[in-house]
Amino acid sequence: MDDALFQSVYETILRRDTRYDGRYYIGITSTGIFCRPSCRSRIPKPENVKVYGSIEEALQAGFRACKRCRPEQPGQHGPDAQIAHAVKELIKRRYSEPLTLGDIGAELKMSPYHLQRVFKRVTGTTPSKELLHVRMEEAKRLLAASGQPVTDIAAEVGFRSPSHFTSVFHKTVGCTPMEYRETAGAR
Repeated sequence: MDDALFQSVYETILRRDTRYDGRYYIGITSTGIFCRPSCRSRIPKPENVKVYGSIEEALQAGFRACKRCRPEQPGQHGPDAQIAHAVKELIKRRYSEPLTLGDIGAELKMSPYHLQRVFKRVTGTTPSKELLHVRMEEAKRLLAASGQPVTDIAAEVGFRSPSHFTSVFHKTVGCTPMEYRETAGAR
């Protein structure tokens, strides 16, 4: 591999760029481990990096798979994206419950702090903001499609207090639930 090509590959390692995951793998000669280019482990020195086009090539060269980025598991973006996806799915299923970061962490069997960091890094938002977004989208859908009282909708989307729901709805959407219902009905 020529120096210019190696330097561009090494730049992706420095940036931890997920776009190249699955396209090639890096073997670290000092540890005997191979990783995805986006691995969050300590960045290896350039002289310790070998580039492989496939998992099989890295294994044949005597490297073992990294336990952090798990390059042998399918999926382009690795375990972090899988965690973020699992959090989103859990929120979609249980948004009406009084869900906390601790509850999500316990369900996924991981530290809430690690979960928060990973989710934010992958999605750009926090699990609590995602939960609020899902609740508000469902509230808007119910307000537009049903004649349910606002108090019932508030309870259905996970708010214990209708006044708190109205306050959060106004802050998030820019109008009260009743104003939203009136404008949604006019569409």
